[in-house]
Amino acid sequence: MDAQFAQLIVNGIAVGSIIALGAVGLTLTYGILRLSNFAHGDFLTLGAYLTLLANSLGINIWLSMVLAAVGTVAAMLLSEKLLWSKMRSIRANSTTLIIISIGLALFLRNGIIFLWGGSNRNYNLPVPQALNILGLNIQQNQILVLGLALVAILALHYLLQNTKIGKAMRAVADDLDLARVSGINVDQVIIWTWVIAGSLTSLGGSMYGLVTAVRPNMGWFLILPLFASVILGGIGNPYGAIAAAFIIGIVQEVSTPWLGSQYKQGVALLIMIIVLLIRPKGLFRGTI
Repeated sequence: MDAQFAQLIVNGIAVGSIIALGAVGLTLTYGILRLSNFAHGDFLTLGAYLTLLANSLGINIWLSMVLAAVGTVAAMLLSEKLLWSKMRSIRANSTTLIIISIGLALFLRNGIIFLWGGSNRNYNLPVPQALNILGLNIQQNQILVLGLALVAILALHYLLQNTKIGKAMRAVADDLDLARVSGINVDQVIIWTWVIAGSLTSLGGSMYGLVTAVRPNMGWFLILPLFASVILGGIGNPYGAIAAAFIIGIVQEVSTPWLGSQYKQGVALLIMIIVLLIRPKGLFRGTI
């Protein structure tokens, strides 16, 4: 295997790890709340900037990530209280929800620019040495990102398959009205959905800051790969979103020698279109 090609695959796996965490949060909010949240990428950005804020105050990077997740979850729960719960109560249609989410995205992005400015920022961390593994120069942070993503994915799997709240979330995703009459506390499920989505999304943003600079529009540039992963993996299916995220991350990176980095977003869209022409419902069944 050509060394450059192998290096691009390694880079793609790291990028796919970040996309996977954001895509899982996005597919959960759609599968359970029926919300196509275009502000999701900017919540990912918020997680990165809250990590940056805590780290700049001298707090350990790991604790900074935890605090950022708490802050991101709080922001998502606030949006649920002020926006989404009210929209559900008046049975707002999907077009209205999309427009509101775009407005929320702009609000978050401009708020970040107001507080931190528009320039690129980096965590206050020493530059790690690259590891030479089988002739490939692999950044330590790339290995760390993949490890964190795998741990988060395994934790999510355990939660969905083996806990009471996970089973309730799957029931609500299958049929909200049936779940409600069955005695499931739907309001509690909604809160847990935001907690899980916010935690994973914030972690994805924090990890993105480990492998590249933190910038206000990073979530905006990730939103297309996020939605492509959700649709490609089967809407509402977190496992499908994870698999699709790694496919998109790898293909995006591998395409750069031929197309250039400026067309990465287009590659994600092209993959999604090609697969949907063959499998209109995505690669996997769209349920939790």
